[in-house]
Amino acid sequence: MRTAYISLDDLKRNFVEVKAGMRPKEASEESNRCLYCYDAPCVQACPTGINIPSFIKKIATGNLLGSARTIMEANPVGASCSRVCPTEELCEGACVLNQSSKPILIGDLQRYATDWAIRNRQVLFQKGSSIGKSVAIVGGGPAGLSAARELARYGFAVTIFEAKEQAGGLDTYGIVSFRLPQSVSLWEVEQVQALGVTIRTGTKVGVDVTADELLETYDAVVLAAGMSKVPMLGIEGETLCGVYDAIDFVEATKTALDTQLIGKRVAVIGAGNTAIDAATCSVRLGAAQVQIVYRRTEAEMTAYDFEFDFAKKDGVVFRWLTAPKRIIGGNSGEVVGLECIRMELEDGGSGRKRPVPVAGSEFVLEVDAVVKAIGQTRHQSLIEQFGLAHAQGAVTVDPRTGQTSHPKVFAAGDVTFGGGQGEAMVVSAAQQGKLAASAIYDQLVTSHNETA
Repeated sequence: MRTAYISLDDLKRNFVEVKAGMRPKEASEESNRCLYCYDAPCVQACPTGINIPSFIKKIATGNLLGSARTIMEANPVGASCSRVCPTEELCEGACVLNQSSKPILIGDLQRYATDWAIRNRQVLFQKGSSIGKSVAIVGGGPAGLSAARELARYGFAVTIFEAKEQAGGLDTYGIVSFRLPQSVSLWEVEQVQALGVTIRTGTKVGVDVTADELLETYDAVVLAAGMSKVPMLGIEGETLCGVYDAIDFVEATKTALDTQLIGKRVAVIGAGNTAIDAATCSVRLGAAQVQIVYRRTEAEMTAYDFEFDFAKKDGVVFRWLTAPKRIIGGNSGEVVGLECIRMELEDGGSGRKRPVPVAGSEFVLEVDAVVKAIGQTRHQSLIEQFGLAHAQGAVTVDPRTGQTSHPKVFAAGDVTFGGGQGEAMVVSAAQQGKLAASAIYDQLVTSHNETA
């Protein structure tokens, strides 16, 4: 297969952030379109309750520090969320101007204010006076950072235990650089560290430190470990060279790029946001053809609409009602094809139609690489070390407080998602972290003072 020469520098340019930020004139004009509603529906639609009219009005009056502080006060990962939130489904979708013209570009204005804070190295908050209590947080992603930020402002001594080399979780490692540069997430980490929070990176709870040690040492624990790896497909050929876990695949592009996919044909299995990220990453890594294989239809895909549109613009081909049956290997153990079977949907009696194979409809896609993106496994072993009630790895919590079945342990973020409980969004994880921090303060400080 012949392909045009593509250098590593070309690939690096492909991973530069795609969407440019607003210019000052654009931000001024857009902020002045806002009606500054008193009972703003956009605020109600934001899981973290950002005072959107307030931060927009501050932009209009040139108070960018105040605007950034308003955003980050409500959402400790507000800079990342300005880029990755499905705003058309949340705040912008609720904007009253939808009825007459077009909604205020809330996400872009949020990015404008937080980008200003990043460029100007602003430290937005101060830690609270010590109250003599300590909290351990397992996981330094959006939920863990949010809980840590709030707890530090309450006056707790906070330690985050993060398995990876850097904190930030999904925002640092799991979202493609051309949508969310790693530097944005790391600035949010710095905002938390500036409050005196200790972050022990490269430390895996359950291996380097036990759950019992945390329970004995700290007054409370927040479990915010997120999710784990992509599960096995359970088909022949999964161990061949050229088969990738989508989580690892995207993460690798955040730290280094290579030329292995240049001119290759790639199949991505799955149709969630991670599958879209893997597909668009493949395009930017020089793949000649990228196809997404999904056993259901477009109507059932879980990726956000803007992610879907992004992939189509990148030339990604979608094969609906198609399921993988076997990954075919060549003589040297490399991927040479993906055998698939066509599917059809039938009523499964549970409200959602289930895909079933169409007999005799097998066919082969000629591909050189396969990326698995069919969801993620749970940290069930870790959950059980803390002795927590769970439903197939989704920790059972009080949705108002995040408290688990263990009175000292609270949970937030994707570790609680599933079985109708919670939402798998960065902004939702941030809000859950805030709720857990507030509940810990009430349990250890407020209730203690009331009974003293």
